[in-house]
Amino acid sequence: MLNNEFPPLGGGTGTVNRALLQRFADVLDLTIDLVTSALGRRAETEQFSKHIRIVKVPVNNRNIHHSSNRELLTYAARALPTALRLHRAHPYDFCFAFSAVPAGAGALALRRLTGLRYLLRVCGPDIPGFEQRYGLLYPLLTPVIRHTWHAAETVVAKCRDEADMIQAVDRQVRHIALIPNGVDLAAFQSGAPIPDTGPLRLICVARLIERKGQHHLIAAVKQLADMGLEVQLELVGTGDAQAANEKQVHTLGISDRVRFSGYVPREEIATRYAAAHVFVLASFNEGMSVATLEAMAAGLPVVVTRTGGTDDLVEAGVNGLTFDWADVDTLTTHLQCLATDRDRVRQMGAASRERAMRFTWDAAAEQYLALFDQMPLYTTTHSAVSANVSHRNMVESTNSGHSPSQDDRDRRVALPGPDRQ
Repeated sequence: MLNNEFPPLGGGTGTVNRALLQRFADVLDLTIDLVTSALGRRAETEQFSKHIRIVKVPVNNRNIHHSSNRELLTYAARALPTALRLHRAHPYDFCFAFSAVPAGAGALALRRLTGLRYLLRVCGPDIPGFEQRYGLLYPLLTPVIRHTWHAAETVVAKCRDEADMIQAVDRQVRHIALIPNGVDLAAFQSGAPIPDTGPLRLICVARLIERKGQHHLIAAVKQLADMGLEVQLELVGTGDAQAANEKQVHTLGISDRVRFSGYVPREEIATRYAAAHVFVLASFNEGMSVATLEAMAAGLPVVVTRTGGTDDLVEAGVNGLTFDWADVDTLTTHLQCLATDRDRVRQMGAASRERAMRFTWDAAAEQYLALFDQMPLYTTTHSAVSANVSHRNMVESTNSGHSPSQDDRDRRVALPGPDRQ
């Protein structure tokens, strides 16, 4: 596996990676090396489980929540030779890249250098046009991104909207599998019953960047305050827009209504959801928001923009409400409705929890395992035997100098043994 971020580094992609590894750790015939970024300036190796190892290359991170262009380039420059060294020592069957840039570029290079096939899970900002702040970079990156899509055996999108965005960039990308994100239902539970009186507590868990739209949410809180409604907003996360967001809150005179909580460790996030009444995400674009799923599992109504994954996660009027990007007036109206109708908040919260039960990491892991079993396996150039062969009959026939039968070759692909890597 290649992924430039892994907790505590990065955001949603790293969280997804860890959740899947936790499930893959129980699959006895699966061995994984994840090449990711180190937190400090030294290379590290961590044994995640008996069959899963994490190899960390130093990128000199300045911010654990967001990678700079320099850090992305450093990861690409160091992950590729590391992966090549590991592959030469013990050849892998295939590569799984999280995001086209930079992991997918590394997987593409590995394929061209060694023939190793790969599958690619798309990260939203990889898709040209997804992230406004990368507008100047997309013309330079688009050819690389398209190459990584075309060379992958399978491109994984999290929802139909994300797949449509990919094909809007390149109609030739046909090999797209849809695997939604999941949530750990046991880790996120409803908090205390919502009271009939007192302030409505809003929470937004997201990086403080323009795409996430916290500035629109702050503007809505100002409108609610002007109506005389009691609301409190907690913003969990950090990012490039934090200073601007803080200035906006001060200028609007609502510092007593908005709290910037900064970075909150993963193990503490559930308590923040449990203390809230409503989750809000005013994002310009999402693939499928992990934070929205977590809020749903915690029994919160979700008020979110109509973007990637919204149709899958939200039934408008049942477990949440939706609005268009930058439509502050509609967002304000939705929040006003919830602030004045606590019974509706409770009903929507219960519906959110029920809907979240459709999205589990166990189900997502099973879908990925099915994709793994369909992957063309790597065959070394110096031997007729695939690097993953562990079936006893196959090993014996090879060692004795006999060519494997057609039945043996079929078994090698259909039933990978305990050394599948």
